[in-house]
Amino acid sequence: MIAKKDGTVGWVIFNNVERHNALSLDMWEALPRILDQFEADAEIRVIVLKGAGEKSFISGADISEFDKKRASAEAVAQYDKIAHEASERLIHAAKPTIAMIRGYCIGGGLGVALSCDIRIASIGSRFAIPAAKLGLGYRVSSLQPLVALIGPAFAKEIIITARQFDCTEALAMGLINRAVGAIELESYTADYCARIATNAPLTMLAAKRTVDEISRAPSDLNRELCERLVEECFSS
Repeated sequence: MIAKKDGTVGWVIFNNVERHNALSLDMWEALPRILDQFEADAEIRVIVLKGAGEKSFISGADISEFDKKRASAEAVAQYDKIAHEASERLIHAAKPTIAMIRGYCIGGGLGVALSCDIRIASIGSRFAIPAAKLGLGYRVSSLQPLVALIGPAFAKEIIITARQFDCTEALAMGLINRAVGAIELESYTADYCARIATNAPLTMLAAKRTVDEISRAPSDLNRELCERLVEECFSS
């Protein structure tokens, strides 16, 4: 992971180019620390997440480390706990967050993008949640941002089909906010950040928190049922 400050922008760079920026446990552990660092810096007004290189935002989990980092039920639980806490930290960041997406945005990478306030993608980017091809279950906390953003119909389609889709579809679903040419992505995002940086921080924070509260799931959500179904996926 690379943390870089550029004026009023804090850049979080997922740097695992050899594996298309696949998420490692170290990356999940580093993310909250970087967010803490950027939030403590009063000069930073907006935080942007991106993938290193030109081919991927994040291609999913780094399965090469699963034999060591997810070798037992206890290890899986600990891994999931760290990833969940990092995602929650990103969702509840006190400063505006932008996912600048170029290339593949798959599985856990899409989860990271969904945890940001705004998603700007280059035309040519590809999106998917391939859990159904891998026999994996997604927990309530992982699916809530997706359903809240695009609604149940598109959320079910993405998960049940497990297919890749392009930027045009992502924009039509409301999964991303903006689609721009690959050459313009960096400059467009920089201009976008410059506009945000001039706004009142407390107003932006109030808006973030209020929208999150409005989007909360109903209190009668049957979490026990959802958790049982997920466990059945993993044990099948």
